[in-house]
Amino acid sequence: MGLQLCYVIVGMLILFAIFDLMVGVTNDAVNFLNSAIGSKVAPFFIIMIVASLGILAGVTFSGGMMEVARKGIFHPQFFTMPELLTIFLAVMITDILLLDLFNTHGLPTSTTVSIVFELLGAAVAMSIIKIMAASNSTMALWDYINTAKALAIVGGILLSIVIAFFAGALMQFLSRLIFTFDYQSRLKKYGALWGGMAMTAITFFILVKGSKGATFMDAGTIIWIKGHSVIIMSGIFIVSAFIFQILISLFKINILKPIVLIGTFALAMAFAANDLVNFIGVPLAGLNAFQNAIASSDPLNITMTALSKKVHSQTYIMLIAGLIMVITLWLSKKARTVTETEIRLGQQDEGTEKFESIWLSRKIVNMFGSTFDIINNLTPEIFRKTISRRLAPVVESKKISSVERPSFDLIRASVNLMVASAVVSFATSLKLPLSTTYVTFMVAMGTSFSDRAWGRESAVYRVTGVLAVIGGWFMTAFIAFVVSFIFANILFYLKIYGFFILLSFAGYMIVKNHQKHKKQENDKEEMSIYTLHNVKNFTESLSQTFDHLAFLLKGIRESFDVTFDSLFEEDLYKLRQERMRVKHFQNSTNIIIANIFKVLRLRSKEGQEVSYNFYQIIRRLQKLTDGHRDTVIRSSMHVSNHHKGLLDVQIAELKEIKTVFLNIFSLVETAFRDKEIVDCQEAVKQFHYLSELVDEFNENQVGRIRDDSSKTRLSILFYAISGNCVMMAKQNVKLLDIFNESFKLNQDCRI
Repeated sequence: MGLQLCYVIVGMLILFAIFDLMVGVTNDAVNFLNSAIGSKVAPFFIIMIVASLGILAGVTFSGGMMEVARKGIFHPQFFTMPELLTIFLAVMITDILLLDLFNTHGLPTSTTVSIVFELLGAAVAMSIIKIMAASNSTMALWDYINTAKALAIVGGILLSIVIAFFAGALMQFLSRLIFTFDYQSRLKKYGALWGGMAMTAITFFILVKGSKGATFMDAGTIIWIKGHSVIIMSGIFIVSAFIFQILISLFKINILKPIVLIGTFALAMAFAANDLVNFIGVPLAGLNAFQNAIASSDPLNITMTALSKKVHSQTYIMLIAGLIMVITLWLSKKARTVTETEIRLGQQDEGTEKFESIWLSRKIVNMFGSTFDIINNLTPEIFRKTISRRLAPVVESKKISSVERPSFDLIRASVNLMVASAVVSFATSLKLPLSTTYVTFMVAMGTSFSDRAWGRESAVYRVTGVLAVIGGWFMTAFIAFVVSFIFANILFYLKIYGFFILLSFAGYMIVKNHQKHKKQENDKEEMSIYTLHNVKNFTESLSQTFDHLAFLLKGIRESFDVTFDSLFEEDLYKLRQERMRVKHFQNSTNIIIANIFKVLRLRSKEGQEVSYNFYQIIRRLQKLTDGHRDTVIRSSMHVSNHHKGLLDVQIAELKEIKTVFLNIFSLVETAFRDKEIVDCQEAVKQFHYLSELVDEFNENQVGRIRDDSSKTRLSILFYAISGNCVMMAKQNVKLLDIFNESFKLNQDCRI
């Protein structure tokens, strides 16, 4: 590697630092935004301002953490400057690609784990190259790698998962026993003391412990703070408790709101102090290596012993990095996606679940259920009833819509923030790059577990979500190590060509992820169409329900049109695209059904009767989506398995069926959309015609089976599709009949 190329690589490392800050904040924003957004403690822009100030404050405490990238994973004295630049470049390209991939899918992963295992993978690759090149060397792989520090970091990260979950669960359990869900009256009695303790704890960990890494404090100030920590903490407790009591008694302020906002500031500060090394630590280490090498007489061959020494980071560099993080926080749409995943896994009420249940989640739920049954049987009844009464959730006012209602209350939000910031800040003080993602996520899951948010209706789905996220964490470590190992080899052996190959690959993947995320956002906007507004008005809610049905029928009709044509042409790509959309239609149906339940509850509260037929919408919808799913999956599997295509006569018959079938869909869709039946009898007539057509074609198919022109699999497919068409057409006409009765349009839609 020539000196000119080293200049280019250093410049690219600085550029990559900016990109890594952007994708890193997108991933980690959930760590400090989750509690404030989930509890709706304040307007969104206020939460963002508080978090932004916390980031800017936190970056000035991160100086001590920068040493991790220089000497935390490997021994720099055994590598030359070009070798280190190769390691660092491989790490940065891998990190940007990996974090962008997880952000696209809305999964919070650990920037700490990714950077640690990327450094480990690239360093192992370069160490093996050096060992293979030096035949007479006595050094082994473990001599190059700082195994003790690497194992301590990995062990600390894994231990944090367990500690964070149980610390969050325990603190939430105790807090809920003290305050219960109806916490307002109890907050007046001893809320000031609780708030004082919270403020004292957070100040202790961030100010006293975190001051070791502050770039703006000299040694004398740090020693003074440590020596007077008890006095400082006592003063903070007394002052904050006094202020909180005044806010409660005189101004009638809910002190949990300022506590959550201060906690958001603190956790954003702890995040920036702990995780900034993950984004700019490697580029700064590369810059330090380059500067030290240039100052020597032999820049390409001198070993980087200087990186083993302590280097004081510049405050202005940290502030520039913090500013980039703040700008990204405000502009990134992917940050909202990642935040939404954690909030939905911890929400108190039932809702649309993002994850399906799997056998492992069901086993875990069963195991915990059996364990708690044993504990309940061993606990005296008086204690069991007392605890159950204090942990019983308060029924929310129905005047608050599901959109306005917070995912969890301020008690849980404050515990989330205080426990997570304490654990993260303490780890920072020990210079352990603890994963803020792991800590905050597991604390949030622990508190939601204690709050009984994982009830019988949602537990298996929530546990599946947690397992998916944790599984992603382990995949992060594996992918980071392997990819950075490969990238380091490409850069070393292909030199400038490898450099441009990796840059092109990175650009391609980022563009693809951006397109995928854009599609996901479009799908999410489409799903938002099914949101039921103004639930208080029955007539309006009923009208919206049929609007949603019209939109759903339109989507299924278009999907069937594509599925039929793709099956005729044996276009596997389009069939797979439609198969991927099956889940979308099922989710849409579930949302509409949930909306129907809301409408029915509203009608019953008004003391009004609802026709039994209206309840039948649910069954009709389920049959519609079942028929759609069965047809799409059968068609896709038939072509995917390379079975013989449909006969020309079968295609001709199915085209006739398709025309009548889609016409029925269109008639019903138009009626629901325009709130008037275009021609009810026409729909019934079309259905009878379709039934007769299918009967005739089924007879024809019997003849083809007898003369062996249609094989078994082909016959099964033909009968399944034609049968589904009749069944789904019938459901459409039944829905039309329900629509007629609901709006009293006085037309006969009976079949």
